[in-house]
Amino acid sequence: MKLPQTSKAEQTRHLIVERAAELFNRKGFAGTSYQDLMEATGVTKGCLYGHFGSKDELAVAAFEFAAQALIDRVGDAMAPYQKAGEKLRALLNFYRTYLSNPILAGGCPLLNTAVEADDNHPALHERVVKVLDRLHKGVRKIIALGQEQGEFNVMANSQQLATFFVATVEGGILLGKAYNSSEPLQTVLNQLERWLRQELEVR
Repeated sequence: MKLPQTSKAEQTRHLIVERAAELFNRKGFAGTSYQDLMEATGVTKGCLYGHFGSKDELAVAAFEFAAQALIDRVGDAMAPYQKAGEKLRALLNFYRTYLSNPILAGGCPLLNTAVEADDNHPALHERVVKVLDRLHKGVRKIIALGQEQGEFNVMANSQQLATFFVATVEGGILLGKAYNSSEPLQTVLNQLERWLRQELEVR
């Protein structure tokens, strides 16, 4: 069965979103001009407006593209494993190479957008929260799976553990980017792994 062909307009829209995602991630929403977007995408300002009514609308689409790329990469890292412990280690290992092998140039799109969109861009802020919720839910599901498999302590609080996991990892990424070094993130991940092992140990 043949898959439906993508129209030229859809191809152009995808190219704009993909290149804008990297540009916004490197320069930020406020620091990215229409001239920057035209140079990065190779299309005219009229073409940009033809696909997106405003820079805000394009920024939302670009963030959703970046966020989905992150979620897909996380899923791919854990997919080969069936045991919860293996999935959790795969997730930690994914973040060990996060700074050297970023989803997009410029660092973590989730962290970058969360900082810039706090009170200034409600639509972007809303989408950041949705992605954070998905990450929390993902960690909670791993812990619940481990409890069902008898691998993790059934008394462990998956909600609290997931919050600590996400906050710790994002903090490590922030430090790593600020110091332009992977060492802070590696230190954080090592400590997080030891803490999780202690909290999830079957007693």
